Amino acid sequence: QVHVVESGGGLVQAGGSLRLSCAASLRTSSKYVLGWFRQAPGKEREFVASLVWSINFTYYADSVKGRFSISRDNVKNILYLQMDSLKPQDTAVYYCAEQNYSGDMYFPMRVDKYNYWGQGTQVTVSS
Repeated sequence: QVHVVESGGGLVQAGGSLRLSCAASLRTSSKYVLGWFRQAPGKEREFVASLVWSINFTYYADSVKGRFSISRDNVKNILYLQMDSLKPQDTAVYYCAEQNYSGDMYFPMRVDKYNYWGQGTQVTVSS
């Protein structure tokens, strides 16, 4: 079963904007953190931003803070990543990921704590 599916990647010039979307299969009986990660060629996957679904609380990597904004549509179960002031260094495959947790124990910035991953969408920023 598909849990998360990303879309919205593309080619933009430096300084431009792009919005990514992630359609998630969420159940109210479970607890989730939905996150965005990215991976450039030859690099490890890194945290970008995440959102704790039940409380709508957000986390950001320092490298994107002030430029990117993560948000949700709680009715349609869609996660967004609004990317502004894009830089060539933002070029990567962007992944949406889902972390399931219990109680209050979650790890919003940990790659290894996410349970499901989308197929990725390419974001290319030209200089």
